[in-house]
Amino acid sequence: MCHPAWGRARAAARHLDDLARLRRVRDRIDREYARPLDVEALARGAGLPAGDLSRRFRLAYGLSPYAYLLARRVERATVLLHLGDLGAAATPQAAEHAGEPVRNREAALPQPQPA
Repeated sequence: MCHPAWGRARAAARHLDDLARLRRVRDRIDREYARPLDVEALARGAGLPAGDLSRRFRLAYGLSPYAYLLARRVERATVLLHLGDLGAAATPQAAEHAGEPVRNREAALPQPQPA
């Protein structure tokens, strides 16, 4: 029988390995947010089943991988709007690209400031 501390050390190492995998998934979402990504592809890259990835990601970051991806896309569209790199005609397409219809995201978009 092995020493009880060894079991705890192994569990701690597994936890650190899981956190490293989740960080790699989060980093991939941050890098490739403009590409079509799905949870299954992210899970394959992390070597986890999709359900496990979603559950562990939500526990670690407070959002599911898909919700994190949507938040990243909306955040990027907001930055582009503030910088003026995204024209008014492209705004609905940017919001649609974020994965939800424009009417659900209009409240999240910043309102222009008077000059």
